[in-house]
Amino acid sequence: MRIYMRELTLAALCLGVVVSSAGAETQFFDEGPMAGRGYPFSESVRVGDILFISGQVGVDEEDNLVPGGIGPESRQIMSNMSGVLKRRGLGFSDVVKCTVFLADVDEWAVFNDIYKTYFEPPYPARSALGANGLALGARLEVECIAAFPDEQEKLAP
Repeated sequence: MRIYMRELTLAALCLGVVVSSAGAETQFFDEGPMAGRGYPFSESVRVGDILFISGQVGVDEEDNLVPGGIGPESRQIMSNMSGVLKRRGLGFSDVVKCTVFLADVDEWAVFNDIYKTYFEPPYPARSALGANGLALGARLEVECIAAFPDEQEKLAP
């Protein structure tokens, strides 16, 4: 009986998530320095109160990879990410998840030292993995998911 109730509760929770997101409006944004360059992806996509930000590499406004390796690229990525967040009225405190793709996982610590200067505890969830063949020969790429403040209040314990 206990297992049945647990399964029933889990099913009800899953149904609630599906129903609550089913009517959410989807908005696609192609703004900022990359706008109009013909890339086959949006800068960000908002579904309800969640913002999905496309992967950022360390390029300047002319679409050139910044020189100097992991350090300068990391700072440029975080600057680019800040711009995307600001265009949607958000900041790093609204980020709930990031995924980091590293050309060399041995450079994880260098990136991590820069990354943590943009966030305060509690930090967003994060995954980091090695990746071969990043765009433009980049050392890393970072994508993030942010929640608009009203949604974060709903998630608070």
